[in-house]
Amino acid sequence: MRIDIITCLPKLLESPLGHSIVKRGVDKGLVEIYVHDLRDYGKGKHRQVDDYAYGGVAGMVLMVEPVVACIESLRGKVDYDEVIYMSPDGEQLSQPMLNQLSQQGNLLILCGHYKGIDERIRRHFITREISVGDYVLSGGELPAAAVVDGIVRLIPGVISDMTSALTDSYQKDLVAPPLYSRPASFRGMEVPQVLRSGNHAEIASWLNRQAIERTKARRPDLLKK
Repeated sequence: MRIDIITCLPKLLESPLGHSIVKRGVDKGLVEIYVHDLRDYGKGKHRQVDDYAYGGVAGMVLMVEPVVACIESLRGKVDYDEVIYMSPDGEQLSQPMLNQLSQQGNLLILCGHYKGIDERIRRHFITREISVGDYVLSGGELPAAAVVDGIVRLIPGVISDMTSALTDSYQKDLVAPPLYSRPASFRGMEVPQVLRSGNHAEIASWLNRQAIERTKARRPDLLKK
Protein backbone atom coordinates (compact mmCIF):
# COMPACT_ATOMS: atom_id res chain seq x y z
CA MET A 1 0.00 0.00 0.00
CA ARG A 2 1.09 3.57 -0.68
CA ILE A 3 -0.22 6.65 1.14
CA ASP A 4 0.66 10.19 0.01
CA ILE A 5 -0.16 13.20 2.19
CA ILE A 6 -0.30 16.80 1.00
CA THR A 7 0.24 19.44 3.68
CA CYS A 8 1.61 22.95 4.08
CA LEU A 9 3.07 21.92 7.46
CA PRO A 10 4.93 18.64 6.89
CA LYS A 11 6.81 18.78 10.21
CA LEU A 12 3.52 18.26 12.05
CA LEU A 13 3.45 14.73 10.66
CA GLU A 14 7.04 13.72 11.44
CA SER A 15 6.41 12.37 14.94
CA PRO A 16 3.06 10.54 14.54
CA LEU A 17 4.22 8.84 11.33
CA GLY A 18 7.74 8.10 12.54
CA HIS A 19 7.09 5.86 15.52
CA SER A 20 5.27 2.79 16.81
CA ILE A 21 2.95 0.75 14.56
CA VAL A 22 3.13 3.07 11.54
CA LYS A 23 6.93 2.98 11.54
CA ARG A 24 6.83 -0.79 11.90
CA GLY A 25 4.67 -1.07 8.80
CA VAL A 26 7.04 1.15 6.83
CA ASP A 27 10.14 -0.69 8.08
CA LYS A 28 8.60 -4.03 7.07
CA GLY A 29 7.94 -2.70 3.59
CA LEU A 30 4.20 -3.24 3.96
CA VAL A 31 3.29 0.41 3.40
CA GLU A 32 4.95 3.42 1.80
CA ILE A 33 4.15 6.86 3.23
CA TYR A 34 5.21 10.08 1.52
CA VAL A 35 4.56 13.58 2.86
CA HIS A 36 4.51 16.37 0.27
CA ASP A 37 5.04 20.03 1.12
CA LEU A 38 2.32 22.05 -0.58
CA ARG A 39 4.61 25.08 -0.54
CA ASP A 40 6.76 23.38 -3.19
CA TYR A 41 3.87 24.24 -5.51
CA GLY A 42 3.24 27.70 -4.05
CA LYS A 43 3.13 30.93 -6.04
CA GLY A 44 5.95 33.47 -6.19
CA LYS A 45 9.13 33.78 -4.21
CA HIS A 46 7.21 33.40 -0.94
CA ARG A 47 5.65 30.13 -2.16
CA GLN A 48 2.14 31.38 -1.36
CA VAL A 49 -0.51 28.69 -0.87
CA ASP A 50 -3.34 30.67 0.77
CA ASP A 51 -5.34 33.81 0.05
CA TYR A 52 -8.36 35.76 1.27
CA ALA A 53 -11.81 34.34 0.56
CA TYR A 54 -14.19 36.00 -1.87
CA GLY A 55 -17.29 37.55 -0.37
CA GLY A 56 -15.61 39.03 2.68
CA VAL A 57 -15.64 35.73 4.58
CA ALA A 58 -13.17 35.84 7.48
CA GLY A 59 -10.08 33.64 7.35
CA MET A 60 -7.58 32.43 4.76
CA VAL A 61 -8.26 29.68 2.23
CA LEU A 62 -5.88 27.25 0.53
CA MET A 63 -5.72 28.33 -3.10
CA VAL A 64 -6.88 26.14 -5.96
CA GLU A 65 -3.74 26.46 -8.11
CA PRO A 66 -1.03 25.02 -5.83
CA VAL A 67 -3.29 22.24 -4.52
CA VAL A 68 -4.37 21.14 -7.99
CA ALA A 69 -0.78 21.36 -9.27
CA CYS A 70 0.34 19.02 -6.47
CA ILE A 71 -2.54 16.58 -6.95
CA GLU A 72 -2.02 16.42 -10.71
CA SER A 73 1.72 15.97 -10.32
CA LEU A 74 1.19 12.99 -8.00
CA ARG A 75 -1.58 11.55 -10.16
CA GLY A 76 0.83 11.53 -13.04
CA LYS A 77 2.96 9.02 -11.13
CA VAL A 78 0.43 7.04 -9.06
CA ASP A 79 -3.05 5.66 -9.71
CA TYR A 80 -5.02 6.47 -6.54
CA ASP A 81 -8.05 4.56 -5.30
CA GLU A 82 -9.19 7.58 -3.30
CA VAL A 83 -8.25 11.26 -3.06
CA ILE A 84 -9.28 12.13 0.49
CA TYR A 85 -9.80 15.55 2.04
CA MET A 86 -9.74 15.80 5.83
CA SER A 87 -12.69 18.05 6.59
CA PRO A 88 -14.81 18.82 9.70
CA ASP A 89 -17.98 18.31 7.66
CA GLY A 90 -16.91 15.10 5.93
CA GLU A 91 -18.08 11.54 6.50
CA GLN A 92 -17.52 10.51 10.11
CA LEU A 93 -14.47 8.28 10.52
CA SER A 94 -15.44 4.79 11.67
CA GLN A 95 -13.88 1.37 12.08
CA PRO A 96 -15.73 -0.08 9.05
CA MET A 97 -14.37 2.81 6.97
CA LEU A 98 -10.82 2.08 8.14
CA ASN A 99 -11.32 -1.60 7.38
CA GLN A 100 -12.34 -0.72 3.83
CA LEU A 101 -9.54 1.80 3.27
CA SER A 102 -6.92 -0.66 4.52
CA GLN A 103 -7.77 -2.91 1.58
CA GLN A 104 -7.08 -0.21 -1.01
CA GLY A 105 -3.86 0.02 -2.98
CA ASN A 106 -2.99 3.74 -3.02
CA LEU A 107 -4.45 6.68 -1.14
CA LEU A 108 -3.86 10.42 -1.43
CA ILE A 109 -4.79 12.56 1.57
CA LEU A 110 -5.09 16.35 1.46
CA CYS A 111 -4.77 18.24 4.74
CA GLY A 112 -6.71 21.46 4.86
CA HIS A 113 -5.45 24.43 6.83
CA TYR A 114 -6.55 27.93 7.82
CA LYS A 115 -10.25 28.30 6.94
CA GLY A 116 -10.25 25.38 4.51
CA ILE A 117 -9.72 24.82 0.79
CA ASP A 118 -11.13 26.34 -2.39
CA GLU A 119 -14.49 24.69 -3.14
CA ARG A 120 -13.43 23.89 -6.71
CA ILE A 121 -10.89 21.42 -5.31
CA ARG A 122 -13.57 19.64 -3.34
CA ARG A 123 -15.97 19.41 -6.26
CA HIS A 124 -13.61 18.32 -9.00
CA PHE A 125 -10.58 16.60 -7.43
CA ILE A 126 -11.65 15.02 -4.13
CA THR A 127 -13.32 11.60 -4.13
CA ARG A 128 -13.95 11.29 -0.39
CA GLU A 129 -14.14 13.63 2.60
CA ILE A 130 -13.46 12.37 6.12
CA SER A 131 -14.05 13.99 9.51
CA VAL A 132 -12.70 12.79 12.86
CA GLY A 133 -15.48 14.49 14.81
CA ASP A 134 -17.81 17.43 15.19
CA TYR A 135 -15.12 19.93 16.08
CA VAL A 136 -12.51 22.05 14.31
CA LEU A 137 -8.72 21.74 14.59
CA SER A 138 -6.08 24.07 13.19
CA GLY A 139 -5.51 21.81 10.21
CA GLY A 140 -5.98 18.36 8.76
CA GLU A 141 -2.55 17.02 9.73
CA LEU A 142 -3.49 15.39 13.04
CA PRO A 143 -6.72 13.92 11.63
CA ALA A 144 -4.72 12.59 8.66
CA ALA A 145 -2.24 10.98 11.05
CA ALA A 146 -5.15 9.33 12.89
CA VAL A 147 -6.52 7.94 9.63
CA VAL A 148 -3.10 6.63 8.56
CA ASP A 149 -2.52 4.98 11.95
CA GLY A 150 -5.96 3.38 11.84
CA ILE A 151 -5.32 2.03 8.34
CA VAL A 152 -1.75 0.81 8.75
CA ARG A 153 -2.44 -1.27 11.87
CA LEU A 154 -4.98 -3.28 9.85
CA ILE A 155 -2.57 -4.21 7.07
CA PRO A 156 -1.73 -7.92 7.45
CA GLY A 157 1.73 -8.39 8.90
CA VAL A 158 2.04 -4.97 10.55
CA ILE A 159 0.71 -6.21 13.90
CA SER A 160 2.10 -9.60 14.91
CA ASP A 161 -1.24 -10.83 16.26
CA MET A 162 -3.90 -9.81 13.74
CA THR A 163 -6.58 -11.20 16.04
CA SER A 164 -5.82 -8.30 18.37
CA ALA A 165 -6.75 -5.73 15.73
CA LEU A 166 -9.86 -7.62 14.69
CA THR A 167 -11.19 -7.76 18.26
CA ASP A 168 -10.75 -4.05 19.02
CA SER A 169 -13.62 -1.76 19.91
CA TYR A 170 -16.12 -1.08 17.10
CA GLN A 171 -15.16 -4.07 14.96
CA LYS A 172 -18.54 -5.63 15.75
CA ASP A 173 -20.39 -2.43 16.72
CA LEU A 174 -19.40 -3.08 20.32
CA VAL A 175 -16.81 -1.46 22.56
CA ALA A 176 -14.14 -3.72 24.00
CA PRO A 177 -14.83 -5.64 27.22
CA PRO A 178 -12.77 -4.97 30.38
CA LEU A 179 -9.22 -6.30 30.19
CA TYR A 180 -6.90 -7.59 32.91
CA SER A 181 -3.22 -8.51 33.19
CA ARG A 182 -0.92 -9.86 35.92
CA PRO A 183 -0.90 -9.97 38.88
CA ALA A 184 -4.18 -11.77 39.48
CA SER A 185 -4.55 -9.99 42.81
CA PHE A 186 -3.58 -6.37 43.51
CA ARG A 187 -4.45 -4.61 46.77
CA GLY A 188 -7.51 -6.77 47.18
CA MET A 189 -8.68 -6.19 43.63
CA GLU A 190 -9.08 -9.51 41.84
CA VAL A 191 -9.10 -10.59 38.22
CA PRO A 192 -12.48 -12.30 37.55
CA GLN A 193 -12.20 -16.02 38.14
CA VAL A 194 -13.67 -16.90 34.76
CA LEU A 195 -10.67 -15.34 33.00
CA ARG A 196 -8.36 -17.60 35.00
CA SER A 197 -10.42 -20.75 34.50
CA GLY A 198 -8.88 -21.86 31.21
CA ASN A 199 -12.38 -22.62 29.87
CA HIS A 200 -12.26 -20.89 26.49
CA ALA A 201 -15.98 -21.18 25.78
CA GLU A 202 -16.93 -19.63 29.12
CA ILE A 203 -14.30 -16.90 28.69
CA ALA A 204 -15.59 -16.03 25.20
CA SER A 205 -19.17 -15.89 26.49
CA TRP A 206 -18.17 -13.70 29.45
CA LEU A 207 -16.21 -11.30 27.26
CA ASN A 208 -19.12 -10.99 24.84
CA ARG A 209 -21.60 -10.27 27.65
CA GLN A 210 -19.26 -7.70 29.14
CA ALA A 211 -18.81 -5.99 25.76
CA ILE A 212 -22.58 -5.76 25.33
CA GLU A 213 -23.09 -4.37 28.83
CA ARG A 214 -20.31 -1.82 28.42
CA THR A 215 -21.71 -0.77 25.05
CA LYS A 216 -25.17 -0.33 26.59
CA ALA A 217 -23.69 1.90 29.28
CA ARG A 218 -21.26 3.93 27.16
CA ARG A 219 -22.40 3.80 23.53
CA PRO A 220 -26.04 2.69 23.37
CA ASP A 221 -26.27 4.20 19.89
CA LEU A 222 -24.08 1.38 18.58
CA LEU A 223 -26.61 -1.27 19.64
CA LYS A 224 -29.28 0.32 17.45
CA LYS A 225 -27.30 -0.87 14.43
